[in-house]
Amino acid sequence: MIFVTGGAGFIGSNFILKWMETSKEDILNIDNLSYAANLKNLKSISSDSRYKFVEANIQDQNTIESLLEEHKPRAILNFAAESHVDKSIEGPKAFIKANILGTFSMLSAALNFYKNLQKERKDKFRFIHISTDEVFGSLSLSDPSSDEETAYKPNSPYSASKAASDHLVRAWFHTYGLPTITSNCTNNYGPRQFTEKLIPLMISNAINGKNLPIYGDGKNIRDWLYVEDHCSAIMKILEKGRLGETYNIGGNSEKNNNQIVSEICKILDSLSPKKDKTSYSSQIEYIEDRAGHDFRYSLDISKINKELGWFPEETFSAGLEKTVKWYLDNL
Repeated sequence: MIFVTGGAGFIGSNFILKWMETSKEDILNIDNLSYAANLKNLKSISSDSRYKFVEANIQDQNTIESLLEEHKPRAILNFAAESHVDKSIEGPKAFIKANILGTFSMLSAALNFYKNLQKERKDKFRFIHISTDEVFGSLSLSDPSSDEETAYKPNSPYSASKAASDHLVRAWFHTYGLPTITSNCTNNYGPRQFTEKLIPLMISNAINGKNLPIYGDGKNIRDWLYVEDHCSAIMKILEKGRLGETYNIGGNSEKNNNQIVSEICKILDSLSPKKDKTSYSSQIEYIEDRAGHDFRYSLDISKINKELGWFPEETFSAGLEKTVKWYLDNL
């Protein structure tokens, strides 16, 4: 069995569904069902005997330790996190609790469990921590992509909390010998994402006749990673990743916000044209920029390419069309 924390969220739920399709191994989903979680994401597997769900907070170390003793997993995949930058600016305390204290509790529980394993099971045990490219800070157009050796320079409460959690994971490996691996990914997109994030927000607003708000001049750049590609990368890391290492995961699809919203509008114009025949792009509205808005993130993914043989498979245009279709069917 493996444990997944935050499995009712966007990336976690997509990972569980992919796991259930490709593996015969049991999986336990631990989620506290916060505002961005949705168990409907997992409705298709809810009656499968290999899948179990427990509502719990990762900060509750006693509950986590009880679950570890009961189910004795061979791996923990820590997806659970508060992740919306805007919310971290408005209320950073929740991010400190979830991302720092939550990771600390998970590491502490995992270590207590790991210490008592027999050698054969110790050798197989893994703690996989899922993090973000935002810990590396903002890049200019001329800066090279961040690699695994790039110094951390987080600029938002969210990225600072994730950077702290990454450092804790590193410390638990080097100090206590807990077999950890960390991944840092670029912006994910795809089905089942809560509508506060850019792509699902634009799709939802567009089809509901609302404005499509773009921060500043819309030229901020992110690399976009289709969520199923991210899930396949995590599986590779679990299977073949070297202990104590970090791996960057990206989509090789750098786009600015203007390009993203424009492409969404073009897809919607084709798939769900407005009754008045005007383009959804007429709903675009530029708003005051976000405080401390990082200009560009970009990851060098050559390490995971070379060491684990993982490459993103989905093109951005195809992945975005799949995403728009999913929201048209499910909103």
